[in-house]
Amino acid sequence: MQADTIIEIQHLCVQYNNVQAVKQLDLTVRRGEVFGMLGPNGAGKSSTLSCIMGLRRPDGGTVRVDGHDVARDPLAVKRILGVQLQKSALFNELTAVELIELYAALYEVFPTRAQIMALLERFGLAQKAGARAPQLSGGQQQRLALAIALVNNPQVVLLDEPTTGLDPQARRGVWAMVRRMREEGRTVLLTTHYMDEAQELCDRIGIIDNGVLVALDTPLALIARHAPPLSPQDAARRQPNLEDVFLALTGRGLDGEQSLVQDDEARWLATTT
Repeated sequence: MQADTIIEIQHLCVQYNNVQAVKQLDLTVRRGEVFGMLGPNGAGKSSTLSCIMGLRRPDGGTVRVDGHDVARDPLAVKRILGVQLQKSALFNELTAVELIELYAALYEVFPTRAQIMALLERFGLAQKAGARAPQLSGGQQQRLALAIALVNNPQVVLLDEPTTGLDPQARRGVWAMVRRMREEGRTVLLTTHYMDEAQELCDRIGIIDNGVLVALDTPLALIARHAPPLSPQDAARRQPNLEDVFLALTGRGLDGEQSLVQDDEARWLATTT
């Protein structure tokens, strides 16, 4: 593993029944960058994230985080990971403060009340310290999930579609928090279906389709290399963007194999969350 690499995936294979969700995937994420993993539903993103988190053992290949093999030393990896899933299951009877205390304790971290309040303040939740999860709006719940992802002061933060369902104001608030994580020297690996979000936040982007990495570069380089020519009508009103690239590389009807992968991923994730 090179010095500037913090996540290294080599020849990763993940299989559900007779369908390969991830096929010999090679991918590296650099220390301190915001890396976007993009792809259509069923492309293998969730399977790859599950292997990085240690929730699923690869059927082939290796995943290393900061030099630790996830399959051989999952606890060492989990100590340096912070995770926000697309759907966070928060205990309804616990307050925001109690939730942070609980998740911190799982990492054997025991913050003071002042430290907890500082974390809530950072995410604009200090006034909601005593509120229970059902009393929070969707955006507030997402921000609380982000706060929980930082309770162990992680080197790497995994964000799975962190702004899905949020209004524009809440979405921009999450963007600001992601930028701050990068400023603090953390590595952020995120998935999203919002191409403007990926183009705005990510230093580099890997596009996965049908379990294979089809493109990897900075957003501007991907646009320059892969965006198809615009029609005269489109060219008169806008510049090529990352959505053009995404559609050019992955845009097609959802075939039978992708449907099987998506269904099998969903069933597997339902049994582990």
